[in-house]
Amino acid sequence: MKRKFTSVIILYCCMIATVSAQWSIQTSGTTDYLQSVYFTDANTGYIVGNNGTILKTTDSGSNWIAQTSGTTYWLYSINFTDANTGYAVGDFGTILKTINGGTNWTTLTSGTYSYFNSVYFSSLSDGYSVGSSGAIYKTTNSGTTWLAQTSGTTNWLCSVCFTDANTGYAVGATGTIIKTIDGGTNWVTQTSGTTLDLQSVYFTDINTGYVVGKDASLNSKILKTINGGSTWVEQANFTVLQLYSIYFTDANIGYAVGNGYKILKTIDGGANWSQQTLGTHYFLFSVFFTDANTGYTVSSNGLILKTTNGGTTFVEEIQNNFSVYPNPATDKIIIENSKTIMQNYIVTINNIQGQEIFTKNISQNTNQTIDVSKLENGIYFLTIHNDKENYVSKILIQK
Repeated sequence: MKRKFTSVIILYCCMIATVSAQWSIQTSGTTDYLQSVYFTDANTGYIVGNNGTILKTTDSGSNWIAQTSGTTYWLYSINFTDANTGYAVGDFGTILKTINGGTNWTTLTSGTYSYFNSVYFSSLSDGYSVGSSGAIYKTTNSGTTWLAQTSGTTNWLCSVCFTDANTGYAVGATGTIIKTIDGGTNWVTQTSGTTLDLQSVYFTDINTGYVVGKDASLNSKILKTINGGSTWVEQANFTVLQLYSIYFTDANIGYAVGNGYKILKTIDGGANWSQQTLGTHYFLFSVFFTDANTGYTVSSNGLILKTTNGGTTFVEEIQNNFSVYPNPATDKIIIENSKTIMQNYIVTINNIQGQEIFTKNISQNTNQTIDVSKLENGIYFLTIHNDKENYVSKILIQK
């Protein structure tokens, strides 16, 4: 869906109102960067990330179980054609397939070393993977063979989607938007009106679509078309913000995620976007909703966030059985844990320059309150570790 991240920044945006919101961090069991999330039904979902990470839930995210992918390459996108058959793509032409709901993953032969950023199947048999240097590969036999298509660009392609069997779009670097109306035989360049690196494309119907993008100067835009891409109109632009993924639950309600600690939401087809404030500063790389109210977004450091009321609240439960709150904090931070087995841990706090400014030994099954009243406003890193576990949380001191 999107590519790798850059730096941590603070958000400002045009046409935005601020609302308080809390997404719930679920227990992922990993600190790997999570790149893409996809659900096949209300209960069953999958996440892919770096080091070949594949996670699966069968209970709406209450538990996420690591699957054996058979690769250590980074995986950037995942897509399923039915309850059992799915595909994941990543570095060096990696394409993985499962036919049993992720119990086993098989490496397919792509015939390329291109970096694949996005995969999308328009039917049970027809699928597309896009990536580096304008690469587009298509299968018509459920992944058995993949053939290179002529994209007409050498720019990196970051996201692909189809509105029907023949009509599809791919977006990428320097404002690239290309369209096919013949199942990928020909791709035609569209005028995006921007030079931003476009990260994600999503269509709500055959004519109406949205694209989010960013540049190295920490600018982002949301573009919209209502005529199948003939024209793209800028809906909103942002500074010191980079957007990576966009998803709509219906014609009017949509979400965009990126860096910082905000999730953007629209309820009027993108005319206005509100901020949903989170208790985390991680990069959000992908967003997916299973219905109008239930959604998930994934991030760095193994972060998985969930909402059950359309983003009005997102409750936070930190991975590795630790909850760290409030975040942002003013004078104290509480470390709450759920394990019952007594273990000793060391808690340290480092400033953004990496200097250690606090350390304390704790017992694992005892809640701890840490005084941060003397810390200056800013970003800090709280680490909880022993010889078996290591958990890192980014915290904001804001007085």
